[in-house]
Amino acid sequence: MGWAPDGAGAAGTTLEALRALGSGPRGLVEQQAEERLAAHGENVFPGRRPASWPRRLARGLRDPFTAVLLGLGLVSAAVASWGTACVIAVLVTVSSVLRATGEHRADRAAATLRDLIATTATVRRRATETSPPGTRELPVDQLVPGDVVLLAPGDVVPADLRLLRATGLTLHEAALTGESAPVGKRVPSAGGGASTHEGSPAAPGPAPGGTRRTGARGGPGSPSPGRPVLVTAPQRPPADRERSPGEAHRTGPRPADAPAPLDLLSRPDLCLQGSSVVSGSGVGVVIATGADTVLSGALPRGPERTRAPRPFDRSVNGIAWTLVRFMLLTAPVVLIAGALLRGRGLETLPFAVAVAVGLTPEMLPVVVTTALARGAALLARGGEVVVRRLPALHDLGAVDVLCVDKTGTLTQDRPVVARSVGADGRDDPAVLRWAAVNALWTLHLAELPAPDALDEAILDADEEAAASGAYGPGAYETGTDRTEAYEREGAHPAAAPGLPAPPADRIAGGITDRTGDDIAPAGDAPAPADRPDTPARHLRAVPSPTTPASPSEDLEGVAALPYGPGRRIATAVVRGSGPVDGRVHTLVVKGAPEDVLERCALDDGERARLARHADELAADGLRVLAVAVAERPARARPYTPADERGLTLLGFVGLRDALAPTAAEALAALSRRGVTVKVLTGDHPGTAARACRELGLEPGEVVTGDRVDALTGPELAVLADRSTVFARCAPEHKARIVGALREAGRTTGFLGDGVNDLAALRSADVGICPREGVDVAREAADVVLASKDLTSLERAIVTGRRSTGNIAAYLRITLSSNLGNVIAMLVAGLMLPFLPMLPAQVLVQNLCFDAAQLALAFDRPGPDAHRRPAVLRPRDLLRFMTGFGLLNAVADLATFGVLALAVRSLGEEEGQAAFHAGWFTENLLTQALVMLLLRSGRHAAEGRVPGPIRAATSALAVVGLLLPLSPVGPALGMSALPPLYYGLMAVVLALYGLGLAATRKRFGARPPASDPGRRTG
Repeated sequence: MGWAPDGAGAAGTTLEALRALGSGPRGLVEQQAEERLAAHGENVFPGRRPASWPRRLARGLRDPFTAVLLGLGLVSAAVASWGTACVIAVLVTVSSVLRATGEHRADRAAATLRDLIATTATVRRRATETSPPGTRELPVDQLVPGDVVLLAPGDVVPADLRLLRATGLTLHEAALTGESAPVGKRVPSAGGGASTHEGSPAAPGPAPGGTRRTGARGGPGSPSPGRPVLVTAPQRPPADRERSPGEAHRTGPRPADAPAPLDLLSRPDLCLQGSSVVSGSGVGVVIATGADTVLSGALPRGPERTRAPRPFDRSVNGIAWTLVRFMLLTAPVVLIAGALLRGRGLETLPFAVAVAVGLTPEMLPVVVTTALARGAALLARGGEVVVRRLPALHDLGAVDVLCVDKTGTLTQDRPVVARSVGADGRDDPAVLRWAAVNALWTLHLAELPAPDALDEAILDADEEAAASGAYGPGAYETGTDRTEAYEREGAHPAAAPGLPAPPADRIAGGITDRTGDDIAPAGDAPAPADRPDTPARHLRAVPSPTTPASPSEDLEGVAALPYGPGRRIATAVVRGSGPVDGRVHTLVVKGAPEDVLERCALDDGERARLARHADELAADGLRVLAVAVAERPARARPYTPADERGLTLLGFVGLRDALAPTAAEALAALSRRGVTVKVLTGDHPGTAARACRELGLEPGEVVTGDRVDALTGPELAVLADRSTVFARCAPEHKARIVGALREAGRTTGFLGDGVNDLAALRSADVGICPREGVDVAREAADVVLASKDLTSLERAIVTGRRSTGNIAAYLRITLSSNLGNVIAMLVAGLMLPFLPMLPAQVLVQNLCFDAAQLALAFDRPGPDAHRRPAVLRPRDLLRFMTGFGLLNAVADLATFGVLALAVRSLGEEEGQAAFHAGWFTENLLTQALVMLLLRSGRHAAEGRVPGPIRAATSALAVVGLLLPLSPVGPALGMSALPPLYYGLMAVVLALYGLGLAATRKRFGARPPASDPGRRTG
């Protein structure tokens, strides 16, 4: 894969890059841009070119059954059996057209989902060399290397850029990495350090091991620049590995030959196409466009690597080769037997070809395409699922293992507060209240470009706690009441800031205050046990839910020191509204536990104890923020980070990912359908395990990426089969796990949406991508979802099983009937002095039966067919067709006896015509009976027949009874039958029906398409 931009501009210093690109901060001259556009081509995504209609039709001919039919057609034409040859040509054409039409519609629906790449970009160019630079909106496809592009919040990066200047710039790179955490970008200084353009603070260094950034996916709620790196594990990465901010949560060694995208993403001065700006601003020079970008480099260069056969391919190939063996055996047997026993020569060849055609399910390509296209159309009509490759619908129904990511699938891209605990480890609402004060006034005073997702979660949790009465029956202490409370406790006001009133409601883009009543004295509130490290040890008041006071009344914001590059804490400075409180400023500090603890007045032992407590919370799957306070005499001069010393720790706030609202229900539904869900995530093991437990999915032993690296293929296959959660997974780990599951015999689906998921998407039996996924992932996927929702995927799996059930019903009915007819033909050909059925009669019979069986594509299998993975298994079908085929042959031989008795009084020529008519009628009636009794529809056990099946079987019976009596009958070599035949035939049909019912009960209602969870055939 061509991951790295091949042109100049990616290496060297910024000045060297500009020189290599022939550009500068003022931008290109228009004439230069035109020349480069002609040389490099348009900046368009090199999507796969849609296949032409001739190519689609030719692709349909590669189906094994279609190839068999073509071979029979050529043989028929060679022996001048033009009727058979023409009918076979029609069947092949109809099947190919139906399949090509279905795939064309799917490609057209998928093409409408291309919404990742931006349409315009803000570019700086000059009219002439001496003209001043100007900015204008330019179509993205007109960008060329050397163009200077301006980035602002909400922009999609239109090409691969190298930053010239950045101010608090953070990007969302989920399209490339699949991670929801925005990544800070900066321009390195000449010495390798961070530059401080426009007053930007220094950029952060590598994150500590076991930590990760969290946040919402773009837009409101996304993290602000330099947001804290939250503690999630007390482990560190190997010393020989550099870790990028966006990769900080991963552990385990990376192979030396790992793909380059992660190396490029680790560069803070590169902004790659497909990522989006969360906050801040920047100016960059284009270093790669079109097919040279990292995003485009995910596509294979040259012929795509051959993928392993899918479940549909394996099943159809297995059935096809089984029938080919039968056919290759049948035709010579007919010829040899005719020559040895009856002295017939090549005149038997058309009959032998007709017998071979009779064994072949000629309509299988048409029925398969119709059943799959109908299922795909039903899914597309609901707007939830687009099946890009029709056989993938069958494969989806065969899936028994589904591999998914955690973020966006099981959880939402936003955090929620799980608990707040004091420094002693007990739940303490005061910690959440102080964290909310910090969040509110930081958002209000710092003028951040976008609200921080963690702050929003804290404010939401505080508001819910206040509304639900979780803060208890106490009151707030403010103003004179607070001073009096201090005096009652014998404490100085500066010693205990107490518990503030609940923060105001958060509204996107600003703050809305709430008014409230007066605050009761704090002395009336209950007092929990004293804690020496808590500044409010003299006042244990908790907020009263009946007093909805606002901090804008009880506390006044003074200053804020927000998160920034290299800064993982945020501080809000507040003061009370009373006369005494106005002389004291309270610093409320919130951020990464290790950074906050470093600033607290603690001895080494206490600091180590608290750090272990934070690690324990992180090990439980929480993202941890520490909260501390300190009081300073009021002053007018600005506050700086130097004032964040001598803090008193209040406790910790633990946050977790918000669960997807439909995830638990979808997981339960998939489990009922026999689908095992496995979670492949880059998150910390504790975070992944906690989310799974909360959703009712038992995580068991969590396997990490470094353990995957240490296993061989067979060892990984065993481990992957029994494990549920895989954490710290890099892209190569996901692909190996999916491949190992397939090697273990599981039919595997993979749901991915980023460039980092491409290898796993191609390794899976069914690649699934949501609509908002990156373009190349949608191109590689077999199924596209309207949203990353497992509920719609569960419905698609059910639809796939229905389609597979209908195909299996057709195969059961057709193959058993055809085998019985072939056996009867061979026996009759050896016993009778004439052909038991003329080739034209065999062809018409097959056409009537095949046309009627198209109705099976519109049947609806029973509930049992939805509860297990479904795949067409040749062994089961062979067993089924043998048992019912022999029963059908017995009915045909009994019909021969009836015919011999009914037509014995007729002359030789008239008797042969009557024999042909009698067997023709019996064949169509028995096959109509088979359709009614052997189908797997949901009403089969109830005796109810759906409309399409009822109409098809009725038409089949009418043709069988009336065609010999019509003017067409003599043309086909058939004549009217004596009344005695119809009475005897009714007896044969009744006995045959009883035999079918008894045999079906013995075989069981379980269709041979169901698969217990291992690959077969």
